[in-house]
Amino acid sequence: MKLARRGQRTVYLRRRILRTDDEGNSIHSWGSAVPLQVTMQPAGGSVNAAIYGNDLTYMKSLMYQGKQIIEGINENDGICVMVSKDADDPDYKIISISTYSDHLNVLIKKVDTHAGN
Repeated sequence: MKLARRGQRTVYLRRRILRTDDEGNSIHSWGSAVPLQVTMQPAGGSVNAAIYGNDLTYMKSLMYQGKQIIEGINENDGICVMVSKDADDPDYKIISISTYSDHLNVLIKKVDTHAGN
């Protein structure tokens, strides 16, 4: 299945980079922005509603074909949807990645900027 071009939009993947500071604390930063062509829709379904509950309101489902996102590796990376690719922090975080024969389903959740995430 080839994803329809007219339904696609550009978002930016920002890989999470973990480092250790001089005192041994783990700190994270974000890598440079990588453009991705995705089909985006609100997350839904009874299974997701049972798992995520009220948080489902703040989640989106992306369908992606490409090699930039890999299941088991890119969870917790950031996605810039409504913010600039040059913003300090992405506005969404990858929650889960499911691999299908011809595409990936990527579930992303809005980052709560007031909680310091």
